[in-house]
Amino acid sequence: MKKISLIICLFLFTFPILSQEKSAEISFKETIIDYGTIENGEDGKRTFEFKNTGNSPLIFSRIFSSCGCTIPKRPEKPILPGESGSIEVKYDTKRTGLFQKAITVNSNAKTPNVILRIKGEVLPEPEEEEEEDK
Repeated sequence: MKKISLIICLFLFTFPILSQEKSAEISFKETIIDYGTIENGEDGKRTFEFKNTGNSPLIFSRIFSSCGCTIPKRPEKPILPGESGSIEVKYDTKRTGLFQKAITVNSNAKTPNVILRIKGEVLPEPEEEEEEDK
């Protein structure tokens, strides 16, 4: 009986210590960016802002998009606890029509995979009016 009580006491005292492991934690201001309706060829750069709310440096292992029309740029350096950073995304606005794309973020955070989304509509390229000879 004393052995069981001792084991239970050890477990109760060591569990809180084990649960305080150091880990990064990523918190995005927003996970969806709506471009709205934009002109053909307009600037397609947008930025997802985030903060490392964990207690360990945040390191990105891979950031990729669902197609080649969307190019994400990951931070090169680790983001220290309490610091903020950003992930820049560039969409090819020469592609006409509605779009909805996913950007997958892999890191050492407590939640290692996060899906970011962009959406919007690119208007068709304006047709040039031909001048008629009179």
